[in-house]
Amino acid sequence: MPAAHPLPQTLGELHHSTLFSAARLKTRTVKDELRVNLIARLKAKETIFPGIVGYEDTVVPQIANAVLSRQNFVLLGLRGQAKSRILRALTALLDEFLPYVAGCDIRDNPYLPLCKRCRDMIAARGDATPIAYLARDERYVEKLATPDVTVADLIGDLDPIKAARGGEDLSSELTMHYGLLPRANRGIFAVNELPDLAGKIQVALFNIMQEGDVQIKGYPVRLALDVAMVFSANPEDYTARGKIVTPLKDRIGSEIRTHYPETLEEGMSITAQEAWAARGSETIEIPQFVREVVEQVAFSAREDKKVDKRSGVSQRLPISTMELVISNAERRALVHGEKVVLPRVGDIYSALPGITGKLELEYEGEMRGADTVVRDLIHAAVGKIYDRYFAGADTSQIEQWFNLGGTVKLDDNQSTAAALADLKQIQGLFDKLSPLGVTKSDAPPKVVAAAEFLLEGLVAHRKLSRSEGREFSAQERKPHKPERAEPELDYDDWQQIRRTRRGGLN
Repeated sequence: MPAAHPLPQTLGELHHSTLFSAARLKTRTVKDELRVNLIARLKAKETIFPGIVGYEDTVVPQIANAVLSRQNFVLLGLRGQAKSRILRALTALLDEFLPYVAGCDIRDNPYLPLCKRCRDMIAARGDATPIAYLARDERYVEKLATPDVTVADLIGDLDPIKAARGGEDLSSELTMHYGLLPRANRGIFAVNELPDLAGKIQVALFNIMQEGDVQIKGYPVRLALDVAMVFSANPEDYTARGKIVTPLKDRIGSEIRTHYPETLEEGMSITAQEAWAARGSETIEIPQFVREVVEQVAFSAREDKKVDKRSGVSQRLPISTMELVISNAERRALVHGEKVVLPRVGDIYSALPGITGKLELEYEGEMRGADTVVRDLIHAAVGKIYDRYFAGADTSQIEQWFNLGGTVKLDDNQSTAAALADLKQIQGLFDKLSPLGVTKSDAPPKVVAAAEFLLEGLVAHRKLSRSEGREFSAQERKPHKPERAEPELDYDDWQQIRRTRRGGLN
């Protein structure tokens, strides 16, 4: 707030303040507040959820509709689809500051106090009642649903210790210990992984969603809470661990389905935004084709029949992979005293630990082994991105060099100078790098990375061979076995075969 307009510190000052309208504080709910601020953003053509990529035409409009309708909603989607981030971003639609009765556990509205403590304080102190303020981020309460969550955790319970210390009777409201939901009063209450919440606990949410109040421990204490409730859920959970009980599902206004990035470019934008790439003093340059291959690994995994589709492939996979790829290149640069950290395709194979842990495999994949499946995914991703740049390219001169007995070993620990010296032996290699925007006169790290990508692409298309030790050589030619010609059958022979298949019957 500007220094010329200090925040009111007492109820009397709040009455006379021009910063907060008494009528608005008395009548506007949290959902009204979200709606009004969203309308202002839409009119100003501002981004509703900065940092959320790929949902501009799908998820975001549906959330906007739910907020404009003053509805509670659930985000339904597989892991790694930014559900929690979107829920937390809703706080941007709240007011910057909100006054409440100082010291109140449930952030009571000074004009409409709910708890007995605040009512008694205002009755006793009047305009001298102290006022405190909530920042928008403080008005978001989140609970991860787990099977051990109790009604007391969410709603509240009687506190015998508080009763003993205050000399209060257990039936008094002053002995209540409020749960997370009452403490989210005048804010947003989010439940992550809703199906994991036990059915009887989900039932406890009915009143607050339909009637807008809660009861604690059976006592006739009604708290007309003002809360916007939002949820997230994974479709797999409906059959794996639990489900959203039907009456609760009926009370949720909108069910909004999230999704993975629909294009490679969207996925790359998310990975570039989230992956830790700026690492201090080192100069880090990530070739575009390396970014594309890393992202394509996730896209290929989502389509591979050896990967469990119900579990999904999280967007965290390319993010973690990119960080490990950069780290491997960084380690190589540190060992060899190189000033530029520039990842190569070979560094992606060193990032297996960032991929295997994020894939749930089907039976066929389990039989083959996670490492083998991941290597196949990287192999397929390299081939697909290779076609983006080199589709139709004539690489016969390079293949001929290998067919004449040439071999090159490119280790991911090899220095740039050593790798460049080995690659210079391959006739015509550097002349083919122009689709990547690289020439032989460019910086050595860039040339080495581009040349290795081209060779890996030829391996992916089975024009070259590469050993586990990363030695490139000519593709092994398996001897051609001519198909055995089937003998010609006359009518009698064919009838004999038919009788044999019938069990020898005439």
